[in-house]
Amino acid sequence: MKLTTQMHGDVQIITAETDRIDAASAIAFKDGMRHETEGQDGRVVLDLQKVEFIDSSGLGAVVAAMKQMADTRQLELACLSEGVDRVFRMTRMDTIFPIYRSINDALARRVS
Repeated sequence: MKLTTQMHGDVQIITAETDRIDAASAIAFKDGMRHETEGQDGRVVLDLQKVEFIDSSGLGAVVAAMKQMADTRQLELACLSEGVDRVFRMTRMDTIFPIYRSINDALARRVS
């Protein structure tokens, strides 16, 4: 599972470079997220723009990625395709994760 990271100030943007997060890739995704977020501070925004499909294993991997981060960090999501957004809303995961239409929207969020 290829993940790329960019820093925008104290906001870490992690992009999933895949079209699927499913049972076949869930463990690699979770391990990759651990590698990318370990030892970092600040917000984490997961860019899912390239992901067209996510199943229950993929959802579980996103939740696991959130839980393995330091307690001072929050995982936020951005750029969900229509199908992926529908899965997050149907499973009520949109109540767990802040979801933004774009990276710019996520970056514009003010931390209080």
